[in-house]
Amino acid sequence: MANIKLVTDSSIQLTQEEIAEYGIHVIPLSIMIDSTVYVDGETITRAEFMDKMAAAQALPKTSQPAIGTFLDVFNELTADGSEVLAVHMLEAISGTVNSARQAAELCKGQVTVIDSQFTDRALAFQVLEAAKCIQAGKPMAEVIKRMEQVRDHTKLVMGVSTLDNLVKGGRISRVSGMLSSLLNIKVILEVTGGELKALQKGRGMKTLVNFADKTVAKMAALGNVKGVGVSYAGGKAFAESIGEKVRAALPDTALLVQPTDPVIATHTGDGAFAITYYVD
Repeated sequence: MANIKLVTDSSIQLTQEEIAEYGIHVIPLSIMIDSTVYVDGETITRAEFMDKMAAAQALPKTSQPAIGTFLDVFNELTADGSEVLAVHMLEAISGTVNSARQAAELCKGQVTVIDSQFTDRALAFQVLEAAKCIQAGKPMAEVIKRMEQVRDHTKLVMGVSTLDNLVKGGRISRVSGMLSSLLNIKVILEVTGGELKALQKGRGMKTLVNFADKTVAKMAALGNVKGVGVSYAGGKAFAESIGEKVRAALPDTALLVQPTDPVIATHTGDGAFAITYYVD
């Protein structure tokens, strides 16, 4: 049975311990701020990015890894006869998965590319389950089936404090049910079926606080939540307060609270947060 090696992109929300334990290969995304290109996690940290974005003259520009970058990684990992499973962020917000697909066609070895239909910790849920299946010696078909099960039972909702970045980045037109009036609007979005959809709107932080509380209460009522992620772009204190509520409601459930990656932060803007969870 061929060995399977896992590849993903840096929009994922993983700990360094998880990356090391499962041997996950994370290909970094790039961000250009005022003509300077930074590599996510290599030449800029997530905290540094928020400061630089705030001081930038224009909205940062994000870019997926080059096809050649993917191809180099795929060729290296398949050189010993292994297969590669590449799992990436949703196509609706990035061309990353398409670059991976093109590289897979050029690779001499066997590469399977999957659009996770998610990003952030929701992407990690699939990748981590895939890693566990691989360690258990499952074949590719069973690994993919398990990822699909996790995907279909995953929720990713986010609160956005300002629509400025979504408008400037051209993502506003991709959001189903988006709003015509942007003044001081707080928006709750959901990633579903690989698309961004608007769930709720309101004015002031109370909109975001109330939705976060309702989401935590919903998770607690489910009773079979296997993992939770709280990610943020700025607004660390608010995100940590959500995390505290999750811990109180679901003390035995794995929880990760971390800043999101620069690509997601560029689209959502400062003050955004996401809550992700899956049930099994």
